[in-house]
Amino acid sequence: MLEPFRNEPLTNFSDPQEKQSFEASIRKVESEGGRVYPIRIGSERIVTARKLDSVNPASPAEVVGTVAQVDMALANKAVLASAAAFESWRKIAAPQRARYLYKTAALLRRRKHEFSAWMVLEAGKSWSEADADTAEAIDFLEYYGREMERLTERQPLVRIPGEDNEWTYIPLGVGIIIPPWNFPLAIMAGMTAAAIVAGNTVVLKPASATPVVAAKFVELLEEAGLPDGVVCFVPGSGSEVGDVLVDHPLTRFISFTGSREVGLRINERAALTAPGQKWIKRVVAEMGGKDAIIVDSDADLELAAEAIAASAFGFAGQKCSACSRAIVVGPVYNDILRRVVERTKSLVTGDPKRAGVYIGPVIDKKAYDKISEYIEIGKSEGKLVAGGKANDPSQGFFIEPTIFADVAPNARIAQEEIFGPVLAFLRAATFEEALEIANGTDYGLTGSVISNNRAHLEAARESFHVGNLYFNRKCTGALVGVHPFGGFNMSGTDSKAGGRDYLLLFTQPKVVSERL
Repeated sequence: MLEPFRNEPLTNFSDPQEKQSFEASIRKVESEGGRVYPIRIGSERIVTARKLDSVNPASPAEVVGTVAQVDMALANKAVLASAAAFESWRKIAAPQRARYLYKTAALLRRRKHEFSAWMVLEAGKSWSEADADTAEAIDFLEYYGREMERLTERQPLVRIPGEDNEWTYIPLGVGIIIPPWNFPLAIMAGMTAAAIVAGNTVVLKPASATPVVAAKFVELLEEAGLPDGVVCFVPGSGSEVGDVLVDHPLTRFISFTGSREVGLRINERAALTAPGQKWIKRVVAEMGGKDAIIVDSDADLELAAEAIAASAFGFAGQKCSACSRAIVVGPVYNDILRRVVERTKSLVTGDPKRAGVYIGPVIDKKAYDKISEYIEIGKSEGKLVAGGKANDPSQGFFIEPTIFADVAPNARIAQEEIFGPVLAFLRAATFEEALEIANGTDYGLTGSVISNNRAHLEAARESFHVGNLYFNRKCTGALVGVHPFGGFNMSGTDSKAGGRDYLLLFTQPKVVSERL
């Protein structure tokens, strides 16, 4: 009998044995640097003339891996191969499809440190951030397998005499999976696993900044015995092949996690009907955030400072759930600001290969330049109280964790998603004003309230318009099955990844009625 779902435990790196094991995994991954990873279409493994070097953001001269790149013709070929594979895959019983996920989870669990080490090198994640990413990937595999098995059970219907009625969930068809680089294993694996366990086949276009991690996961699926064509692996430029994949008449759905700009473009193009298309394409989109932590006047100030610093600067603020606004009520503003600045200045930054490093680099030169521009904008919109400096990008894409105080609610750094280690402090005269400020952006992903006032917490429960709201804790760190994740407004379609509703997005319900 299958055990109930339980979240994968995180690694205790204070254990010398775990520390030595992780260091050995980093050395192993470093020894494999520069390997070429092919495109995977059906049973074919294709190495094209055009390739992309994926580099270590902490040391851009270090090539983590070289990944073959698709063109429009190969993108089209991948959709056709996925459509062919769908005809057999959709007929495989759901419990059997789930077993592929369980097998992949078991393989990943045995190689946990190795996959985490790949993310240290390719994404610049600290040990703890990479370990949490790998644990979440395992969680998604285990959770979605169980959820698909649950959905295959006889669904409850009102019974009437003389008829037998059955409600089942069937797959959609070919899906395009476009994951982000910031959770290069967890979100990529979760998006892929949810779609295929529901009986669909997919074309996986990995994030251009982290294609090696995706390639290693696809190798793991192959090791688990997944049939050819169920997942086609097509690294390539989104600007070149993205439209081909989204527009294709055989594409049934697009699952996307990334920027607001790209998500809205996908949604717009998917709404068009291509010649020969028989369905309305479904879009599952998770986009940006401009997340806020409200600190009430009676809050536990040390708890608030800890929550803000952790939420703002974990993984250099490169999370859609990261706190980018601290909204402080009344007379505690200066005290909270001082505590967060002190915590921020104590954070260890540097090459994440080293144990104990808390903040590594941002992902690439494009992100480095964008964040640096916002820091310059912030200097005219608030008072710089911490950070503000950047490293020579040729030596790594490092930017200091940066805090601006006395920022107005309508300032650009209080409204626009920066996706980096930049935090704006805003004042609010009352708790009601703090809620108004918190809701005053286009986004609605995560938020947190630090307060000991029950009436204020209940007011926030009702009025703080975000998909994931936390009380007296940080606004990052959602757990699969515990905190189903997704946001409102321009944060996306509120798909609630890691929740009981998620697989419904990749299925269609069918009712069969038979007269007895």
